[in-house]
Amino acid sequence: MPEFTSRRGLLFGAAAVSAGAVLTGCTSNESKDEGDTSGDNKQAVADDKPGKRVTIGFAGPQADHGWLNAINDQAKSRAKKYQDVTLEATEGSNDTAAQIGQVETLINKKVDVLVILPADGKALTQVGLKAMKAGIPVVNLDRIFASAQAYRCWIGGDNYGMGLNAGRYIGEKLKDKKNAKVVELAGLDNLELTKQRTKGFDDALKNYANIEKVARQAAEFTVESGQSKMSQLLQAQKGFDALWNHDDDQGVGALRAIEQAGRDDFMMVGGAGALSAFQEIKQDRGVLKATVLYPPTMAASAIDLARALGQGKGVSGMAEFEIPASLTLYSAVVDKDNVDQYMSTGFK
Repeated sequence: MPEFTSRRGLLFGAAAVSAGAVLTGCTSNESKDEGDTSGDNKQAVADDKPGKRVTIGFAGPQADHGWLNAINDQAKSRAKKYQDVTLEATEGSNDTAAQIGQVETLINKKVDVLVILPADGKALTQVGLKAMKAGIPVVNLDRIFASAQAYRCWIGGDNYGMGLNAGRYIGEKLKDKKNAKVVELAGLDNLELTKQRTKGFDDALKNYANIEKVARQAAEFTVESGQSKMSQLLQAQKGFDALWNHDDDQGVGALRAIEQAGRDDFMMVGGAGALSAFQEIKQDRGVLKATVLYPPTMAASAIDLARALGQGKGVSGMAEFEIPASLTLYSAVVDKDNVDQYMSTGFK
């Protein structure tokens, strides 16, 4: 999963199914008619109608994880929606030096706007600054640069909110159970995002005096690590009521371990929004009952924002003439009651 170093900006109510719709001015709103004499501001807002041509440079990640692959797919498919957008996409890299070189190539091509999900936000800050100084606005996607001067707009997920909503969901399910116990299967512990997810989860559980977190195990956001670390948790904890797993990819492995152990005495909540998780939730035959979104549709919305920037337009539904400086997407909980709504957004 992507590294995110802090909770920044506006808490923006955009779940995966609606991340594009949140930026409605970038997709479906029309500007005021020239003959309108009302007191409303007549700011220009982006809509679906072809306008000024915009070349967007996209430097995304190496697709070595389901969520990262979805980021690339979302950006490319969104760009195809617009007749006035040309997308210059790099191959994607998790190597910082290689990605810096790719961004510098896009700068030299004089693209109109850049969308960058950096392999390492701190390491790519200088190239973000270089683009901004060259007059190319940067939409910083999820992993944040070390300086606000390196981007015009940041858009990404809310890791703290992800943990908070997971904890609230589990808390509400267990609030009437005496001496309830929960365990946590986290992601990579050297990432700040993992710490933020755990902190949100722990803060939510503080509201439920009857619930105790009895174990936490860090995995590596992979199927293999999910299976091995979940096996260790199951061996160490013979009885608990709920599990929160930070990532649906490693959750595939966790579910294998749970099935192999023959355990069905607890509920599981996942994280991110994989299609396999949605399908499992819909079937409602196993322990996985919900997942908390970290919507990859943020990449599609980043393209919307880049197009609006390139055309000098703003977002309708807001009074400002410019797009916001930051957008934090909401981590909605998907369970059997609303899974059909989100099914089309699930990533493989």
